[in-house]
Amino acid sequence: MKPLYIAIISIFCIVAALTGPAGAASADVTVVSSTLDPQVLMKGDTGTLTIVIQNTGSETVSIKSARLYGNGVVPLSEPYLAVGDLGAGNSKTFTFTVRADGGEGTFYPQFVLDFRNEGNLRYPVPVQVENTPLSVSVVERPDAFSESRTADITVRVGNPRPNAASGVQVIPLGTGFTVTPTSGFIGTLASDASGTVTFNLTPTAEMDVTFQVVWRNGINTHTTDLVLPVVFGEDKRQADPIITNVEVKSEFGRYRVIGDISNAGLESARSVIIAPGAPATPTDPFRVYVVGTLDPDDISPFEVTFAADRNVTEVPIVVEYRDDDGNRYTSTTMIGLGSGAGVSVASAAPAENSSGEFPIVGAIVAVLVALGVAGAIYYSWRRA
Repeated sequence: MKPLYIAIISIFCIVAALTGPAGAASADVTVVSSTLDPQVLMKGDTGTLTIVIQNTGSETVSIKSARLYGNGVVPLSEPYLAVGDLGAGNSKTFTFTVRADGGEGTFYPQFVLDFRNEGNLRYPVPVQVENTPLSVSVVERPDAFSESRTADITVRVGNPRPNAASGVQVIPLGTGFTVTPTSGFIGTLASDASGTVTFNLTPTAEMDVTFQVVWRNGINTHTTDLVLPVVFGEDKRQADPIITNVEVKSEFGRYRVIGDISNAGLESARSVIIAPGAPATPTDPFRVYVVGTLDPDDISPFEVTFAADRNVTEVPIVVEYRDDDGNRYTSTTMIGLGSGAGVSVASAAPAENSSGEFPIVGAIVAVLVALGVAGAIYYSWRRA
């Protein structure tokens, strides 16, 4: 029996000699890093999980397979079924494609390394999922929109996410307007960073314009929309021509209007012209008076001439001008032709005789004056 015991003990020693070093070597394999691209997923996003292991021992380790298991964040790629030997001091990289199927939070898919001789290594890999989108806001726009008038609109895009967003661009969508540029590119936005894009929008009708922000989280494309209602109204900054210091004179069957025009607005009025409107009939020499550019707070004299019927008590003085975009505007000021109209009137009505003939009453008065003068001279001569 003694030889039998010796044989059994010898077998146990051989097995211990073979299994002992393998188990010790396996304990020297460890995960040294794990990275996710993108760093933070959104629900439905696909990412790339990279895991690096290293053999920190002094002996070669045989690895059978490498797998990834998880709920909430699930692997999409196949496991590594034949890894092979990992030499002392060497490292190896494993890459898995994962998808965020759960809600928000931090998930821990399990990385499992199976050794060929015995045991395995399990390592929980933290993966963060957050659904916060990029923010978009309008930081500059006109007080009111006007038909066919170009307005500057500045859109700001911010990144409140814990990781960077790439390929950020803003695209205006809708109908009833033209816009330049047709899209604005911001590029990469780091966490807590922002960027702006300015658009020149020319509306042709009241409508809604949608500023769509398109961006990528890793390889995943996302959008965020901002709707801006475009409603026409009076622009508080536009030019405001005002006619003052009006004086109306009648002369030889026509009227002459003299006054000042000033710009009470905050923008320049360009190509300003002034003319009398119906029922007045413009006459030379000032059918139309050209002022040109009238800057804010500027003032310029003007003069127009016209004819009107006797029963006309007031006529419109029409001011026509353009803005910086070439859009045309008009304003009208009514000017009274009678003394009760509230303006300075040199003559309440035009002269009735425009042919140049001397009026009869004037002729009689002149004759009487001449006779009086002649009588005075004769009387003085007789006394002498």
